[in-house]
Amino acid sequence: MKRFSGILSAAGLALGLALSGAPAMAQQPTAVPLKEGSPAAIAAAKEILAMKNANAMYANAIPNLVQQTKDQLLQSNLNYQKDLGEVAGIVAQKLAGREKEIGDGMAKIYANEFTEQELKDLVTFYKSPLGAKLLANEPRAIQFSMSYMNQWAQNFAEVINGEFRAEMRKRGKQI
Repeated sequence: MKRFSGILSAAGLALGLALSGAPAMAQQPTAVPLKEGSPAAIAAAKEILAMKNANAMYANAIPNLVQQTKDQLLQSNLNYQKDLGEVAGIVAQKLAGREKEIGDGMAKIYANEFTEQELKDLVTFYKSPLGAKLLANEPRAIQFSMSYMNQWAQNFAEVINGEFRAEMRKRGKQI
């Protein structure tokens, strides 16, 4: 399960990298109020997200955020290390389950981006043999794609470096 979660993290990174290169997506989208999807659209979106095991991406959101907050507070309150450690456990327990809000928000986003019928068609697709194969193999394909992109970028960076050096030599400057 941890391996799959890691793959999903890589998939999220791949998606982020892919989108960051698109000119239209260069800026962070501003928060746009979402139209309220129908209950059937929300249900279909939640089913799709469950089939994609999307909750693995945010399953540790609460403990991670509590830890980050504790670490931040510790920087200026070292003498409260023991107390902050104890309070972190209390806060994490008190807020446990709130990460489900992320899933609900994601479902609303899907319901905002796709029609109810499109979502139902996607559910049908993911339940088909090809859809099931996509769900099973896509994380691995994304992982290999990320690996390929990183290797390509390393190799291409050497080409760019060579071009810089050649252009600088033309100017009589060795770097």
